[in-house]
Amino acid sequence: MSSSSPPQSSWRHYITLVIQGFLIGSVDAVPGVSGGTMALLLGLYEDLIRAIRTLADVKVFQQLLKPREWRWLVTHLPWRFLLAVALGILGGAFTLAHGLQRALFHHPRAVWALFFGFVLASTWIVSRRIRRWKPFYGGLFLLGTGISFSLAGAMALSTPQALWAFFLSGFAAICAMVLPGISGALVLVLLGKYQDVLAAVTGFQIGALLAFGLGAILGLGLMARLLTRLLQRHYDPTLAFLCGLMAGSLRRLWPWKAWGEGSEGASSFVESIANVWPAFGEIETWGLLGLIGVGFGLVGLLEQVARRKAVRMKSQASESPSVMLGGE
Repeated sequence: MSSSSPPQSSWRHYITLVIQGFLIGSVDAVPGVSGGTMALLLGLYEDLIRAIRTLADVKVFQQLLKPREWRWLVTHLPWRFLLAVALGILGGAFTLAHGLQRALFHHPRAVWALFFGFVLASTWIVSRRIRRWKPFYGGLFLLGTGISFSLAGAMALSTPQALWAFFLSGFAAICAMVLPGISGALVLVLLGKYQDVLAAVTGFQIGALLAFGLGAILGLGLMARLLTRLLQRHYDPTLAFLCGLMAGSLRRLWPWKAWGEGSEGASSFVESIANVWPAFGEIETWGLLGLIGVGFGLVGLLEQVARRKAVRMKSQASESPSVMLGGE
């Protein structure tokens, strides 16, 4: 797992991981926005999936049954990497996410316009990582787009309060959360479990939380194993499909909706699926288009920073042998 666990002495790298996790967690709690999209944009997605895959390995559970051999877990698991990212995700979920939720309630059009630009730019940037597009990859892109587009327009269901429903909701939500373009929070909304899970958290409903958590753990392990294998053996077609998922999610993020009287707000925006064409004669339309541009530009800026950092690290790695020889 060297690819997913940075050098132990690189404390700056771990601080960067915490910040990246913070960005992922801050958007993941908002229905319609995928933390997987943020992870893919930040260049953290593949390492994170591989690290989770390692954690879900059968050998890990076998070693947990042998207390005297727990040292093996410390040396073989990327726990520093996962701990740094997890701390950031939790920090983002409990801080910035609340601010986003308030902004979504009071200014839903502005928030979704910003995220629309963000996901649009992310889709374009990630698609450039595919080395060579082929017709088959285009078909996978359209398939992913169709799946995500259909989910974005699905109506919310009604599920019972049974523990098995919480288990299945946790399984489905975490699988969606891992995939770029599909929001785990949105899946909970579509399953009719978003408010129920929030109520379980605030009301300390231990049984419901345990069932939800067990489903999430199982789903996370299975999805990580599947994605790791696909990215290792079929990188370009897998990335094309993931880009399609991101593109299809733009349906949910479209800031122009058909509003009913007195229906404007966070929850009603999430439930609304009627997209309308913007009225270019209104000042608000140009403001929303400007926010889409801001979101697009911010993602482009992040991409430039990440690219310069990668080039600098590559040049440092290539120069290190000559430096050592000169010292000798």
